[in-house]
Amino acid sequence: MMSKDKESQFKMMTQTSPSRLVLKLGLPTTVSMLVTTIYNMADTYFVSSLGTSQSGATGIVFGLMAIIQAVGFTYGHGAGSNIGRLLGADRTEEACNYASSSVFFGLITGFLISVIGLFLQTPLMNLLGSTETILPYAIEYSFYILLAAPVMVLCCILNNILRYEGKATFAMFGLVSGGLLNILGDFLLIRVFDMGVSGAGISTAVSQCISAVILIIPFLTGKTQSKLSLKNVFRKKAEDSSSSERRFTAPDALVLGSILAIGLPSLMRQGLGSISTMILNSSANPFGDAAIAGMSIASKVVNFIFCVGLGIGQGFQPVAGFNFGARKFSRVKSAYRFTMILGMILLGTIGIVGCLFAEPIISLFRDDPDVIAVGVPALRYQAGVIFLMPIQVTTNMLFQSTGKSVRATLLSATRSGLFFIPTILILSRVMGLAGIECSQAIADVLASLMAIPFAIHFLKSLPEDD
Repeated sequence: MMSKDKESQFKMMTQTSPSRLVLKLGLPTTVSMLVTTIYNMADTYFVSSLGTSQSGATGIVFGLMAIIQAVGFTYGHGAGSNIGRLLGADRTEEACNYASSSVFFGLITGFLISVIGLFLQTPLMNLLGSTETILPYAIEYSFYILLAAPVMVLCCILNNILRYEGKATFAMFGLVSGGLLNILGDFLLIRVFDMGVSGAGISTAVSQCISAVILIIPFLTGKTQSKLSLKNVFRKKAEDSSSSERRFTAPDALVLGSILAIGLPSLMRQGLGSISTMILNSSANPFGDAAIAGMSIASKVVNFIFCVGLGIGQGFQPVAGFNFGARKFSRVKSAYRFTMILGMILLGTIGIVGCLFAEPIISLFRDDPDVIAVGVPALRYQAGVIFLMPIQVTTNMLFQSTGKSVRATLLSATRSGLFFIPTILILSRVMGLAGIECSQAIADVLASLMAIPFAIHFLKSLPEDD
């Protein structure tokens, strides 16, 4: 028998209008994404006031943060997708296994990133595309980011589990609180206490710790269906004649394997994002610090716009996963269509603004003619095609939420890997800096076109509702 809270949650996820439910879950997620991106941009804004090389350091370390987030999203999406479908099928105990295992292994992986990253910090920053003048600031900034790596991974995991449970508002409180504190910390540590790049790193690390505390409160106070406990991580060994209690042995390999398989598209998407940032910085390196800074600023502005579509898409994920598990396939189709159309309208509108006001937007971060000359065309190219992004994002999330990891992994590899990497490597040599500026826009168009036939085939293959 379902408890009252479980029954209420089940009714909300399977009977509320799909469009209304996507908005209900997508709005707090969009706010969370925007605030998270704003505090990343706040780092860029405050650090840019220190100089062009310092501004370039934020672009270098952004690649490192993408690696850490890739790990967090792998465990978070991998567990969350399974949790959503299991709760839809009323298998709560199994959902608890996935939640606990993702947190346990995520923290271990985050700790390993910290240790290895601190040990190999200088070669890592060079690998991410740092120049000699940027390197000291990149090392200074990344030190605190690496210290906070386990907490950053934990935040990603808890945020995604809450979303897939339909508790997006709790996730929003955690991320927004940390984001606002990070902005305040940047102002105080950089402008007031004159701590330079270190101030930005400390502010980010502390804000992530505060977010983690807020995000874990719903789990500790019984507000979630999935519970966090070490006993849910390890495989139960059957009772034997010498013991009246169950004993626990190794971690459940099947649970961990499923988390990693379903989370692989997120690892691919975020990991290739980090690699593409590396290649972008390396391609811009011969053109100087201003080129790296200009491309970094343009990328962060586009990521801010993209967060609107991503937030709505993440509101779609629990709707798709839960209803797929409950075998209400018509709701999955309806939610997909609504999410994609709404995302295209919103991003198209914001993209027009980005094209029209590209110069004042770039100069807001760094009023340097060389930086502006690079950042403005890059921003216009990407903002001009950003209305296509919801096609690839919503389709990718559809496959990931329904457990179709192979297709989700393939599509997640297109934007930052399959299309972007060869495009920028070729065009940077053929067209120079102009090729670097337009490479991401070309990759976005190709990735969106590739997603269309995958979506049509899958939606047509869904059976009638049970």
